Amino acid sequence: MKLRILGCSGGIGGRHLRTTSILVDSDVLIDCGTGVADLSIAELAQIDHVFLTHSHMDHIACLPLMIDTVGDMRNRPLIVHALPATEEILRAHIFNWAVWPDFSEIPAAEAPWLRFESISVGQVVELNGRRIVPLPVNHTVPAVGYQLDSGAASLVFSGDTGPCRELWQAVNAIDNLKALLIETAFSNRERRVAQASLHLCPSMLLDELRYLQSRPEIYITHLKPGQIELTMEEIEESIGEFLPRMLQNNQMFEL
Repeated sequence: MKLRILGCSGGIGGRHLRTTSILVDSDVLIDCGTGVADLSIAELAQIDHVFLTHSHMDHIACLPLMIDTVGDMRNRPLIVHALPATEEILRAHIFNWAVWPDFSEIPAAEAPWLRFESISVGQVVELNGRRIVPLPVNHTVPAVGYQLDSGAASLVFSGDTGPCRELWQAVNAIDNLKALLIETAFSNRERRVAQASLHLCPSMLLDELRYLQSRPEIYITHLKPGQIELTMEEIEESIGEFLPRMLQNNQMFEL
C-alpha cells in the first residue's frame, strides 16, 4: 500500500498549502480537499473510492468538481464512503441542485456517477487486500479517523478531532502501527479556539499522547497557515520525546 499526501494544511495560501487529502495507491482517496486539484485528469479518473472523515469544506472541497470533471470518463460510479450523517449533510447542502447537481441521479438514477456507501466506527472495508477501518474521533460534526492496514503495517490518520479517549483505545489495539498522522490545528495561544472547535493545540496533544502505548512515527497535520512555525516550536517543546515531524505535501508512505 502506497500513500501520497496531496494536502495536509489547515488552510490555503501560496503554492504549497493544500487542504486535506491522501491518495492510496492510485484508486482511493482519504478525504477530498484542495490537494486533489493537483492530480491530472487521468489520475482523477482512476479514483474509484473516496473515504470521508467528515463534511467540513476543507475535507470535501474537490469532491463535487472531481465528479463533474471525470464522471463521463468512467464506466462505474465513484463510491463515497461516509457516515450516514455525513452523507445527509452532503445531500442537503452540496449535491442539492442549488449548490451542485446531484450526481447520484446523473446521468440516470440507475447508472449514476456517484454512489454513497455508509460506514460506521469499527466497520472494516476491504479493497483488494487493503483494510480501511473508521476510528472514533471527537469533532463538531459527526466524524471519523481511519486506520489504513496493508497487513504488513498500519497507518492511522486522525482527521479532525479534539480530545478523544476512544480514539486511543482503538489505536492501542493496533499491533502493526507504523505511523500516526495527528492533527494539531492551533497554537497554545489559541487553546480556547481549539477547545471550542474540537481541534488540538500542542498542550492538548501532549495530554492525548499520554494515552498512546506504542511509539509509531508521529506526523503533525492540519496546521493553520499563519501559525505553522509557532505551533511546531510548541510541539517540539511539549512532545519532543515522541520525535514529531511536520507532515509535508507529496510525502510518501509505504505500508
